[in-house]
Amino acid sequence: MSLDVIAFLTLAAALIGFWWQSDKIKRLALHSVVLRCRAEHLQLLDQTLVLRGVWPVRHDNGSLVLRRRYSFEFTSTGEMRHKGEVILHGLQVSQLHFDPYIMPTEPERLH
Repeated sequence: MSLDVIAFLTLAAALIGFWWQSDKIKRLALHSVVLRCRAEHLQLLDQTLVLRGVWPVRHDNGSLVLRRRYSFEFTSTGEMRHKGEVILHGLQVSQLHFDPYIMPTEPERLH
């Protein structure tokens, strides 16, 4: 095998590994958002996260990790869409932010 083929296969394996790891991290982020939405009585719309950026940063312990920022939309009343954002450092959720939203009112109970 020539050096070019080995370099190509190494690069292809690295890209596939990066894609696979990124998908795993996105599923972790989505799971965190779903749990938080349930706890706050919110509905995650479209069940999707959109990757907004990837940057290398230093973790608290000094190691180099990738910072990923995802955005999503949610609703509190079913009428209006609101934006949210989740930021991960490596495999750890570092921030989970919801834009301000209207708290749903409880329906009146008939006696």
